[in-house]
Amino acid sequence: MPKTPRTLASICPYCGVGCGLVLETDGEKILRVSGDKNHPSNFGRLCTKGSTSAQALTHPGRMDAAYVRNRRDQDPVRTPIDQAITATAQRLQTILERDGPDALAFYVSGQMSLESQYLINKLAKGFVGTNNIESNSRLCMASAGAGYKLSLGSDAPPGSYQDFDHADLFFVTGANMADCHPILYLRMMDRVKAGARLIVVDPRRTATADKAHLFLQIKPGTDLALFNGLLHLLHRNGKTDPDFIARYTEGWDAMPAFLAAYTPEYVSHITGLAAGDIERAAQWLGEAPNFMTCWTMGLNQSTHGTWNTNAICNLHLATGQICRPGSGPFSPHRSAQRHGRTGDGLYGPRSAGTALAAGGRGAPLCRAALGCAGRPHQHPLGQGHGGSVSEDGRR
Repeated sequence: MPKTPRTLASICPYCGVGCGLVLETDGEKILRVSGDKNHPSNFGRLCTKGSTSAQALTHPGRMDAAYVRNRRDQDPVRTPIDQAITATAQRLQTILERDGPDALAFYVSGQMSLESQYLINKLAKGFVGTNNIESNSRLCMASAGAGYKLSLGSDAPPGSYQDFDHADLFFVTGANMADCHPILYLRMMDRVKAGARLIVVDPRRTATADKAHLFLQIKPGTDLALFNGLLHLLHRNGKTDPDFIARYTEGWDAMPAFLAAYTPEYVSHITGLAAGDIERAAQWLGEAPNFMTCWTMGLNQSTHGTWNTNAICNLHLATGQICRPGSGPFSPHRSAQRHGRTGDGLYGPRSAGTALAAGGRGAPLCRAALGCAGRPHQHPLGQGHGGSVSEDGRR
């Protein structure tokens, strides 16, 4: 007798937007996927990857059994899943009892489900008692997280998706949101259609760049010079916020002298951009009641990715464009599933306490640090005060 289908709520396993899914299942396989109209990330919208995600689960090329290597010099043997799980648990238990918790290490993936991410961290840190768990997610977000922490004292982005509905200008750099975060891109474009401006910085003319009011086709690797040049112009044009700087930041005194070299002509020489376009970008940023900066792997996966984040945070700290609706430095994640690892005490140096230390939504972030990003001998001039997490990540 056919089983009555039921629905389950879940999250899309692909990009970092974290779209809500509604899965229709008969208890054995997923029959249909649709967007969750009540989910705050996508309100029912899905891109092609999300809407076809169930196809991968029923594809004939998927493994339907485990393979166990009983001895190192033998080939793996096809083994029922339940038997393989039992054998794995026995082997791990033997090592744990013999050599202690730090003899075990876990390497996981951002493509695991949200629930699986949480459970594997509970297994490693809660049951086994080891901090040795890592994920490919860190390769994507390590520089952004480190940059946030250096500038703001916390690795949590100081904004939310709701800010997209209030921004007056989007400064998109190192990100092709149309292809890589399509649902968030659509949300941004809804706001652009309502009158917000869009500036895109990218070495390539992408689908996102095609929609820009101002496209800055920059030379690869010269983003820092552009960011410093924009801050130079904002300061020169009187578009910084001295009251905010005095109350909530440290290190500004050294910035004007540092920025003085980054004239439009000098930045133009480095980046290949027209000086007039650089000045126009700075003018639009200075005029915008609220602006957001959105960036991803184009800036993060760089030899100076942390400095890129510092320089972007400098733009927002110097103008007071942070921790208020429609503003802030916002780096969308590569994979939303990594959030299953970021509960209190999970994910290496990251914990909920770190984010909470920065204050509630809408509150200024501690004493943020304005740092001179871009010269090898200069580092951020101060540090914000983050959560109480020890050096190895344990609370």
